[in-house]
This record gives sequence, structure tokens and C-alpha cells, in this order.
Amino acid sequence: MTTAHHQNRPHAQSRLHDQIAFLLEIDKLKRVIRRNTLIDGSRRENDAEHSWHLGMFALVMAEHAPPGADLDRVVRMLLVHDIVEIDAGDTFIYDQAAVEAQPGLEQAAADRIFGLLPPEQAAEFRALWDEFEERRTPEARFAKALDRLAPIMANHHNEGGTWSLYKVTARQVREKVAIIEEGSPTLGAFAVDLVETSVARGHLTP
Repeated sequence: MTTAHHQNRPHAQSRLHDQIAFLLEIDKLKRVIRRNTLIDGSRRENDAEHSWHLGMFALVMAEHAPPGADLDRVVRMLLVHDIVEIDAGDTFIYDQAAVEAQPGLEQAAADRIFGLLPPEQAAEFRALWDEFEERRTPEARFAKALDRLAPIMANHHNEGGTWSLYKVTARQVREKVAIIEEGSPTLGAFAVDLVETSVARGHLTP
């Protein structure tokens, strides 16, 4: 056995240890409970379910992405985008005080959790998370659009859901629809229709 092989074994073991540590840590995402319920209204969803569902949104809605968008990158962003909520918790987007406190909490969480990975993987995953948050690329804008569309669909299909529970108004929801339109005009128009239909049905305050 060569000296180089002896040297590589500890490195490989350390790398695997770090990868396993990260995977064990993100299992905690399954217990982060969101405000939104499942579409049938039976219970609140958790962050892991939400992230999986958005990955499927990206695959199914691929034709509505910006031309030339890298869908693989979109899916990867969606898989990592809420991992920081293991530390920072779920932030209700209509709670202004919580939204203002969110960036600092999530940055610290990103430093800690992605930092569990081997350095190059930590940098790769952190770059995906930063890209999603900054919304500077077509892929990030599309990913964020899907993240905003999913709860609107859920609330539309369960008679207002969290909108009714937390007295959210149509004006507040329309502000979030603007982010969907930015990532996909087609899905933005679809979201507008959902909002207006919910208002007409009395499930969302005008």
C-alpha cells in the first residue's frame, strides 16, 4: 500500500464523516412546521415536505420557466432553500416584524449548517442558497416564484386557509404575486386568477 493511499484514507473518512453529519442534521427539517396546511387542510405541512413539493413543481412547471433556465439548478436551489429554518424557524411572510428579523437569523444558520459539509460542498450549497435569496438570476427568480405560488394554491383550495386564520387581505397577497410574475409571467397570471377567485368566493378579504 502506497504512502499516498495511507494519506488519502483519513481524508476520505473525514469527508464522509462531514457529509453524514450534514445529512443527520438536515433530518431536523422534517420537524420544522410551517403555517400553511396541506392542500386538503388536514394538517400543517413541514419544511421537508414543502421542499420536496417545490422540486416537483419545478419539474412539472418547467415549460413556464424563463427561456434557457437551468432547471437542474432550480431544483437544487429549492432543495436547499429552507434548510436554514432548522435554526431560524419558519417565518410567516405576512408578519412584518418576523420578516425584518429573518435575514440575520438565516445568515447565521446558513453559516453553521452548510459549514458542516466538506469545504467545496459547503461553498456550493451556500452559493445556491445565496442565489435563491438574492433573486438575481432567472433560475432564482423562477424558484422564488414557485415558493410563493405553492401556499397560494394551498389556501385557494382549502377555503382561505392561513389567509382566513391570520386575517390576511387580498392587497397583501397581491404584493407576493408580484414576485411570482417576476419569475414567470404565466404563473403570475395564474396566481392573480387564484387570488381574485378566492376574493369572489369570500375566502380572502378584499
